[in-house]
Amino acid sequence: MQKEKSSMCTEFQKLLDEKYCPSILLVTANVGSIFEDSPRLLHLWLDEFLQKIEELQPKFLALHLQEVGGKTYEKSSNHVKEFIDYLCGAKVMTEFIYMRIYMDENYNSVENFTALGNLYFVHKNLENIKIWNFSNNNWEYGREKYIYTGNIETVSTKEKSKFPQHFFPECKWSRKGFMRTRWEIEGTVIDFVNIHLFHDASNLAACEQFPSVYCSSRRRALIYTLKRFHLDDKNLLAPYFVFGDFNFRCDTQGVIKELANNLTVHRIQNNKKENSKIVYRNSEGDNVLTIGKKEFNYLQHQVIFKESWMKKYDRELETLKDILIEFPIKFPPSYPYEEDPDKPSNYMSTRCPAWCDRILMSPEAKHLIMEDLNSSYLYDIVGRNVCMGDHKPIYLKIRLKTNQGLSSRLTDVTKKLKEIDCDETRSSISRGNLYQDDEHTMVVPSRYVQITKLSKKVSNDCSKSKEEGLLVSENRNIAEHNFIFKETTV
Repeated sequence: MQKEKSSMCTEFQKLLDEKYCPSILLVTANVGSIFEDSPRLLHLWLDEFLQKIEELQPKFLALHLQEVGGKTYEKSSNHVKEFIDYLCGAKVMTEFIYMRIYMDENYNSVENFTALGNLYFVHKNLENIKIWNFSNNNWEYGREKYIYTGNIETVSTKEKSKFPQHFFPECKWSRKGFMRTRWEIEGTVIDFVNIHLFHDASNLAACEQFPSVYCSSRRRALIYTLKRFHLDDKNLLAPYFVFGDFNFRCDTQGVIKELANNLTVHRIQNNKKENSKIVYRNSEGDNVLTIGKKEFNYLQHQVIFKESWMKKYDRELETLKDILIEFPIKFPPSYPYEEDPDKPSNYMSTRCPAWCDRILMSPEAKHLIMEDLNSSYLYDIVGRNVCMGDHKPIYLKIRLKTNQGLSSRLTDVTKKLKEIDCDETRSSISRGNLYQDDEHTMVVPSRYVQITKLSKKVSNDCSKSKEEGLLVSENRNIAEHNFIFKETTV
């Protein structure tokens, strides 16, 4: 009798917890490689992800994707719809009766295409859900099913921006930017920001100094994004979670110094600069560590990078520690894994493994997390023993305080952001890596890049996209894939 009473109390407490502090699951995943090898990896990835949803049972799910459709989007874009159909039709998703999905597929638009995907799923037990309209600056009810794909530029319940061209390392414009939405969940207002920052183009350049030229470019774009939110007078400022592929890399110079202790260095020159290598050998003449433009190979590659010593070289957030908060990382580096189902836990020997994929938050967002429960959060990796492509997805499960309204006390942070931005520019000038023209200032690795003057205007002769935007009717059954399509293309 006593056991039954105790069990009933436990169940009752669970119901109270869910009502007054609903479980929120945030996930970030770079999915480029699964779209490039969809026959082997797409359903494998989705099945593992859905299993995690079933295990954690969130009441609100925010899934942020980067590199949607892969590198050759025009060839693999048909798999995006397959991805959405399979995800929305899964049995575990049947109780998520409301959704907002934004898939930026307008690959013909050089100025706007980010290949980002923001997917949000709301459980039927959540009663008070609203989403912000960035054009009208007001709230809309979030209890509908909308899927937007193709050209989503005019969809006003999201804000999306590609980084300015002068931010891009090597002056090469790729698909990097951010997309945010704002939600009111049971009376608490919060922003969810999907972000994709610049990668390291060359290991040889990355290991020259810390912060590397690539690190500086990432930091500048991140500061630019945060300042945009803090200075947004129309939409005001809300607590925010920023989660995506930050492409944060370890202090490569420091990692090499530790790995190469007591080794001798040999430079292998090649007529083609990109094929040059640095080799570290032991006293017997064995190659222990080899570094090339796209090679980072250590003798004990599958063991050493999963050990705890690596964490001290994860330093890209050091200057932003008062502005962006992260829970302690207790999982191995999330990149770069083998894209082979038979080697799900092996790292590729192309880059120094790093925690590229992260879930960060503003100090005010941290205050919205209920921390007096037995388990206040879970911050971990998805698919530890399953191939998920070259990036492992990262998730954060929290309990959200309700009825907090719009909490905003971040005036001091704007000043800090400006100070960090100025420090970064001064540092770049001192390193001789600053390029200027009449309009722009940009940080570039001057020894590795041939600079040409940037055009004052982006070419406008790109053909307009004819991709579709999709609207899923609230009255249709997602599990049966009865989608109603509605054009939103401009």
